Amino acid sequence: MTGMLASVCSEAEARLVHRAGADIIDLKDPGRGALGALDTELVRRIVDRTGKGIPFSATIGDIPYRAEHIEPRIRAMAAAGVDYVKVGVFGDAGDSRVLNLLRHLSGQGIRIVLVLFAEDPLPRDFRALGASGAAGIMLDTRMKTTGTLRDKLGPECLRAFVGQARAAQLLCGLAGSLGAEDVPALRRLKPDYLGFRGALCRGGRRTARLDAGLLRRLRTLLSEHEAGVSECA
Repeated sequence: MTGMLASVCSEAEARLVHRAGADIIDLKDPGRGALGALDTELVRRIVDRTGKGIPFSATIGDIPYRAEHIEPRIRAMAAAGVDYVKVGVFGDAGDSRVLNLLRHLSGQGIRIVLVLFAEDPLPRDFRALGASGAAGIMLDTRMKTTGTLRDKLGPECLRAFVGQARAAQLLCGLAGSLGAEDVPALRRLKPDYLGFRGALCRGGRRTARLDAGLLRRLRTLLSEHEAGVSECA
């Protein structure tokens, strides 16, 4: 089953997507870049005050992919109570110091999801990332005004991404200005989840407020498509 990740930036939005049945609540500030980070105290408050029974993820910001930069932010966000910390690969995915850090942090129970970007060259395989102890990997778009994930990468590339993630035993997600029209094609690739922000907002603007109607319609579309796949299986 492909789940729905919904990105939010406030307690009110978190409660809204929780009631709508999102599978992962993703905490980030869309006004501060592709993976803009919220203040850790706000993250802690959202996690504490939102209904239980649903996992939370949170981004650490658009920062260089270097061990000395990401370690304090990963630790701070994990301490705020989220289930997954999302780290953007703004650099070399195979950086040995970062991989060693990820191995160390995962050994302490911190679950990290690495976010790769469609605009950048992708690793040839994900074995080193899987061996680092990372919990998952996500493919997103860095530039939000130049097209969707499917505009930037063809179906075979996306299929290969999901296949490599599976082979490396990594949780797999796809995102990047996705809309309702992208659900059928991407669902057939069988990622663990699809991520949405702009499609849930008024006017399709990721910095606008979430719209409950859009959220319900997209949740229903994912559920209906899942049911259709099951009936045909």
